[in-house]
Amino acid sequence: MDWLLNNIVTLTIFTPIIGALIVFLLPDDEKWIIRRSTFFLSMVPLALSLTMWFIWADQYRGMAGMFHFTQQVEWFPAIGASYHVGVDGISLPMILLSTVLTPLAILASFNIEDKTKMFMVLLLMMEGAMIGLFASLDLMIFFIFWEIGLVPIYFLIRIWGGKDRVYASFKFFIYTMAGSLGLLLSVQIMGLSTGTFDIPQLMDVWVNMDSQTFLETTGLGLTNVKILAYAAFFVAFAIKVPIWPFHTWLPDAHTQAPTAGSMILAGVLLKLGAYGFIRLVIPMFPEQAHATAGLLATLGMLSIVLGGFAAFGQWDFKRLVAYSSINHMGFVVLGIAVMAYVYGIDTETNPALRLDAIMATNGAVLQMINHGLSAAGMFFLVGVIYERAHTRDLKRFGGIWSIMPVYGGILIFTSMASLGLPGLNGFVGEFMITRGAWGPFYVQVAFSMIGLLMTGAYILKGIGEVLHGPTKKEWAALPKMTFMEHVVIWPLMIMMLVLGIWPQAVLAIINDTVTLLF
Repeated sequence: MDWLLNNIVTLTIFTPIIGALIVFLLPDDEKWIIRRSTFFLSMVPLALSLTMWFIWADQYRGMAGMFHFTQQVEWFPAIGASYHVGVDGISLPMILLSTVLTPLAILASFNIEDKTKMFMVLLLMMEGAMIGLFASLDLMIFFIFWEIGLVPIYFLIRIWGGKDRVYASFKFFIYTMAGSLGLLLSVQIMGLSTGTFDIPQLMDVWVNMDSQTFLETTGLGLTNVKILAYAAFFVAFAIKVPIWPFHTWLPDAHTQAPTAGSMILAGVLLKLGAYGFIRLVIPMFPEQAHATAGLLATLGMLSIVLGGFAAFGQWDFKRLVAYSSINHMGFVVLGIAVMAYVYGIDTETNPALRLDAIMATNGAVLQMINHGLSAAGMFFLVGVIYERAHTRDLKRFGGIWSIMPVYGGILIFTSMASLGLPGLNGFVGEFMITRGAWGPFYVQVAFSMIGLLMTGAYILKGIGEVLHGPTKKEWAALPKMTFMEHVVIWPLMIMMLVLGIWPQAVLAIINDTVTLLF
């Protein structure tokens, strides 16, 4: 048992990668075996992440110290890089989200007939990269997993995407690689100037580094380097979130991606950027983050408002859901802006500001999870209707509820969770963010309500165009949802309901870490 606990994070990272190798060695024509083997192999990291979750809830609740289940091994001592992994109350929920959504995405891909083995291998590789990034406590390891995660989603879009898949995959890769170049340069400067890439050490050494020491080490001015490094980190993670105006790759990528790719892209990959802000940008650049917190809040507000208007203007059902992700992630950015504003400053004279930051940051992390569940569900439901109708044009639908009543009820439930209906998961996170952001950024919060209004408008538009109105003859013979489709969507719906009624199930663990930040 001790061996398992000492290596549990490493096992969670690498069991999907080992699983990908196992699947790769299976015969190409044994699709039945490939699909089921991939699913069962994906359940191993889920079991491991659940083990960490329950041990944390039982043993580590309320304990001092940021990271648990840590493991550190010398890897590249000449430059101060090591294999250092562990989890805290922010990364553990994100790892659990990754390990929950991956098996569901695999089940949603059981209808893939072309290059089935490679499709499943890429899903498992992507899961390992996502978990590795969330667990990384070394900047070099973080960057390696960051880059590895780009490759599977690129090929998923490029090979199994829609008719414009070449353009969409190329655009996705160029955008993310452009951000990665500045990120790599900044990582190198930070690591080589301080002698370590270890994230917990950098939170002290880099933040408190003496300007004269830095000048003697690098020949550069510390203030200017920090500004440039902060800008590089900011852009890289802003592209990944994505924040307006760095968002234009997302609708194309989502529209062309296969259903499983969209589920993982919206459910987890968009969260990598927000996680990067919380884990790296704000703790390592507190002065720069505080100075630009108002800009970040404004960009978050614009993402909410413009993302809502853009979603309402779409007639492609999947593109509508894609723009909704920009709208919802804008609230996460707004919560992160509050963290940026308060982190590292003295709040003793204004304790209410500290409470605002704790609430907004808790809400941001919770909303990352909530959006991951509801967005994955929405993209799956778009895929369900597309598999039958072979179109996503909302103008061509109508009256589907009378033909597929169960699908209609599920679509309304999932749409209401995405909308933020009280009692479902989308409400709690957005409420905490707006409440926490009202003090420092009341102007941005007030304008964000326009975007919240548009959220209701585009959700009702999607539901109305698909389900209501006269039933068209061409859809009269649409088959009902299959058993496998129910197996995919019902766990997501249950989690949406549970987190809407009992958010403390996740918030208790998130709050353990967030309260230590301020």
